[in-house]
Amino acid sequence: KNKNLINARKRKGLTQSELGKQVDVEKTTVSNWENYRSVPPMERAFKVARILEEDVDYLFFSQIENKS
Repeated sequence: KNKNLINARKRKGLTQSELGKQVDVEKTTVSNWENYRSVPPMERAFKVARILEEDVDYLFFSQIENKS
């Protein structure tokens, strides 16, 4: 699980559905990001980072690199 993304979303008090609406995707898409089933396109990843007030690398890539 992408704990960085999950924790940042929860800190903002957002559900998967609410975050999805803000970036024009379905709740299932947010779930896929949180479970490493997919990664958002760069433009959307930066939009999520702005909404959650976090660094895009921290949200989507730091844990992937640490898994190797």
